Amino acid sequence: MSPRRNRPKGAGSSGRTFEDDSGRYGGWQSSEPWRGENWSVRHVAGASAQGKSYRCPGCDQMIPDGVPHVVAWAEHAGVDDRRHWHRACWNARDRRTPGVQRSRNAPRF
Repeated sequence: MSPRRNRPKGAGSSGRTFEDDSGRYGGWQSSEPWRGENWSVRHVAGASAQGKSYRCPGCDQMIPDGVPHVVAWAEHAGVDDRRHWHRACWNARDRRTPGVQRSRNAPRF
């Protein structure tokens, strides 16, 4: 009988991989075309969003902490331009109006 393998087959010695990071945030990452450019889209589980709340650009409502959502950014722009979307808002992004009209006194996030 041979000893038990501690590493999965084919694992390189390069350290952390994309799969490690995607599991760390509780979701997976993909690339999707939208408005003529590629967008990186990461699906975030609710457990990794504890203690944080964001404003969805699709509906202009708050995403409370602990709610699963989508983080998207244009690939050419980088991660500094990430936006947090409700999953339904991200899926309906082409059916939404281009801008949300807010009152003058509404805070901008």
